[in-house]
Amino acid sequence: MNITETAFAKINLALHVRARRDDGYHELETLFAFVDAGDTLVARSANHDRVNTLGEFATGIDDPMDNLVARALGLLPRAGGIDIALKKSLPVAAGLGGGSADAGAVFRIVERMHGLPEDWRDRAAKLGADVPCCVRSETRVGRGTGAQLQTVECDLTGVPVLLVNPRLPVPTGPVFKAWDGVDRGALPEGDARAIALGGRNDLCAPAIALCPPIAKVLSALKRTDAWLSNMSGSGATCFALYNDVESRDAAAQQIAELFPNFWQLSGKLR
Repeated sequence: MNITETAFAKINLALHVRARRDDGYHELETLFAFVDAGDTLVARSANHDRVNTLGEFATGIDDPMDNLVARALGLLPRAGGIDIALKKSLPVAAGLGGGSADAGAVFRIVERMHGLPEDWRDRAAKLGADVPCCVRSETRVGRGTGAQLQTVECDLTGVPVLLVNPRLPVPTGPVFKAWDGVDRGALPEGDARAIALGGRNDLCAPAIALCPPIAKVLSALKRTDAWLSNMSGSGATCFALYNDVESRDAAAQQIAELFPNFWQLSGKLR
């Protein structure tokens, strides 16, 4: 029997960089949210673990058995092997947590097939700071490196969202390295909507310096009927939130006409 899981695209509705840490990471405050679409993983029991990657963005993964899906499988104890077909629909190095979302989906697959160990959160954090949040794919505030999660009142479920990416990979490391080191203050207080509206993305300027088309996407999204638009993570994907599906779809058409070669995804927040 096959088991199918969606690796829900992660977006940062706000991302405040507070300080560089001695361990090489950065002290963050972020608001994670998830779109109801993303990569697709189809799993079945097997004698040995196996990962087969396909889809539009499969070529962005150098070694299928050394990506986060395979590493997640290796971290989780279970009785038998799992064969996973990973369809990559999300662009790589795009600020959408694609690899982390894939790993989170693996945890859910293993949970359904074998159950998860009690320390699954610690195991997930070994794969990346945002992987623990991606396992449940629920709106959360992340602190520290992003792995310290806290619940937040959320009234954003079902909000129409548009994602746009110029099809240019933007590696996270260089963007963080280019951050100017200025602490611009903490996340706002309140529910998820208030935090998103009052927040910012401190990595936007360094990402634009490395990938100028991000600025063009942001400018175009701001000219639509979105009530919020910004860049996600370290880029290059930008998002816009709308009051209704009709406004989102009209914006998607505008963006497609302006940037016919850019990637986009229309969905809703989970």
